[in-house]
Amino acid sequence: MIFWIAIAALTAAAALSVLVPLTRTRSRPESVPENASVGIAAPDLDQDAEVYRAQLEELQRDRVRGLIDDQAFDAARTEIARRLLAAEDARTRREASAPASSRVLRRAAVLAALVFLPAVTLGMYLMLGSPDQPDSPLIARLQAPVEGQSVGELVARVERHLAQNPQDGKGWEVIAPVYMRLNRPEEAARAYDNVIRLLGSSATRQTDMGEALAAANNGIVSAAAQAAFEAAVELDADAVKPRFFLAIALAQDGNREAAVAAWRKLLDGADETESWVPVARAELAKLTGATAALAQPAAPGQPGPDAAAVAEAAQMSDADRSAMIEGMVSGLKDRLRGAGGSLQDWQRLLRAQMVLGREAEARDALLLAREDLAEDEAALAQINALATSLGL
Repeated sequence: MIFWIAIAALTAAAALSVLVPLTRTRSRPESVPENASVGIAAPDLDQDAEVYRAQLEELQRDRVRGLIDDQAFDAARTEIARRLLAAEDARTRREASAPASSRVLRRAAVLAALVFLPAVTLGMYLMLGSPDQPDSPLIARLQAPVEGQSVGELVARVERHLAQNPQDGKGWEVIAPVYMRLNRPEEAARAYDNVIRLLGSSATRQTDMGEALAAANNGIVSAAAQAAFEAAVELDADAVKPRFFLAIALAQDGNREAAVAAWRKLLDGADETESWVPVARAELAKLTGATAALAQPAAPGQPGPDAAAVAEAAQMSDADRSAMIEGMVSGLKDRLRGAGGSLQDWQRLLRAQMVLGREAEARDALLLAREDLAEDEAALAQINALATSLGL
């Protein structure tokens, strides 16, 4: 019953939104009306009549209070009455002279608002809605079996439980990653904070809280997020994710040298198939130039830049560094085209070309790499994984 009352109220409101403007007609006479002599040109006649009536009432109150004498009262009332009669007469003439088509259209609009709009709304609800479906209050849905419930209902169930049991650390640990997947990082950070407070600190929990804080801050590693990542590293010095974010924080703070060192330490001995490695190399390349993409271990017996060469390149002028990079990439490309090379060599070339913005050349190199590594299934899988991570 309440539902249908609400529907009726909404329908009435929709109808009034159409009817009210139709009842507000304004006069736009082409000539000055009769009452121009009293200073009223092209008036809104409906409003004028209301103003004159209000003036008569105010005049009567002034007389009762003794503010004017009888002679002034009679003179003013006569003038206001004359103006009121003139406004009423002009409105009558306006309505009488209105085109018949205008009146028909107005009546049709009123009829549509009163009949057509509710009928269409009700018909669409009966066709698309579920009028026979019984009410399902939230409390009943929360108490129903979890099978078949939506994510929103499951989250509401856990939130209701936590509101009643705020010291349930396991509950906070369950809902925190769900908040992250639902793009609610502020709530996720608060949940992780409760997890750490109730269940204790760990590298994973500190990292997850730091990641939530960074996401809530549009990717900027705030002081609170940095503290969480540093706590994670103290608990697990080899953890990759907190060190990854700390390197980002150093770059965001403008500490270029420390950021370069952090990225290099993180990439030292890293598995090239890991999804975070291309991102880390790209961040390093932003800080040191494309030489970072080439600064990987070369195949045994093959030429390649060492750490000293990369460090030297970082100190060069932009023109000298660009010339050096061009020479390194061209030399590597020519060697691989002529005699082929190892998986690491092809990976170095693809990354360097992508850092330089040469996507077309990188695609050509990828085809050659696949031909060269066709007999090595493991190497071919790794080169394909790198191509995917680079967007090739």
